[in-house]
Amino acid sequence: MRQLVYDSPGVYSWHDAPEPELTSPHQALLRPVAVACCDLDVAVAQSRAPLPPGYAQGHEGIAEVLAAGDAVTCVRPGGRVIVPFQLSCGRCRECRRGITGTCGSVPPRAMYGLGTIAGLDAGGFIADVISVPFADAMLIPLPPSLDPIAVASLSDNIPDGWRTVGPYASELAALDEADRRVLVSGGLSIGLYAAAFAVALGARVDYVDTDPRRLAAAEKLGANPVDADVPSRKAGPYPVTVSTSPDIVKLEAVLKATWPYGVCTDTGIYYARVPLPLLDMYSTGIRFVTGRVNARAEIPRALTLLAAGLDLRPVVEAVADWDSAPRAWAAMRGKTVLTRAGGE
Repeated sequence: MRQLVYDSPGVYSWHDAPEPELTSPHQALLRPVAVACCDLDVAVAQSRAPLPPGYAQGHEGIAEVLAAGDAVTCVRPGGRVIVPFQLSCGRCRECRRGITGTCGSVPPRAMYGLGTIAGLDAGGFIADVISVPFADAMLIPLPPSLDPIAVASLSDNIPDGWRTVGPYASELAALDEADRRVLVSGGLSIGLYAAAFAVALGARVDYVDTDPRRLAAAEKLGANPVDADVPSRKAGPYPVTVSTSPDIVKLEAVLKATWPYGVCTDTGIYYARVPLPLLDMYSTGIRFVTGRVNARAEIPRALTLLAAGLDLRPVVEAVADWDSAPRAWAAMRGKTVLTRAGGE
């Protein structure tokens, strides 16, 4: 079968690979039909992330079930499913706690499409066939009302955006309307998803970015676009703030814009030590949240708002056909979705 591989900076190509076979009663084989790039994939394509070449691409997508083991009960061949990017068994202590990104049945950071940073590389979604070892635990049927292109990032970036604001919905709802405010410091797709969910939860959202396309998308999603590199303190404070880029200057500005005992979630991946203003954070009681999203646990929560009509299509910057994957992946600058015939 074919799979897309990152060969060298800016270069991707199709490689031959062994086709997965059904070997376990708990396993399923899938045919990806819509695959999105993650924000980290974009950083790799632009040589901003230190991932070495040589690994299969793609860890966000919607797929069609080709075959399922005898013990699989949640899906059937022909059905379309959301595939979380992290492997999780659904039975271990960590999975029962909802920490599905740290499943105790597989090596730490076992996931698809991220090569050497994965404790177990499960292969990439930009392939003819992918294997899911724990089908009942991992796979989520795609509601038929949802557009696969709009929600292809449900594997990772969409739930990552959700978890920055969703867990604090009741806190926001308890505030006076004038105080029901969220600040998002943007940069690629996660910030846009965070803004969209915050708007859907009834907050007034200031989305800060300098990219014209993302600012326009934020406005379409109902947020107030603010063309600036760093959030201004004049607009604060906010009960909920979100930082989405690995920029310490922006993070510091977002922390300063968080009101006392508010919450700041940072989804940025930092490759060097980062100083934090811990004394200021201690003095103001700011709750600071970082870490990888537990995608399988968060996807159903995000689906609730999507099923109610939240349209995330404005986040998608480019749609390309499957065979053009090497060119499309090398050229991507924002959320790009590959579709196979019949994937729309």
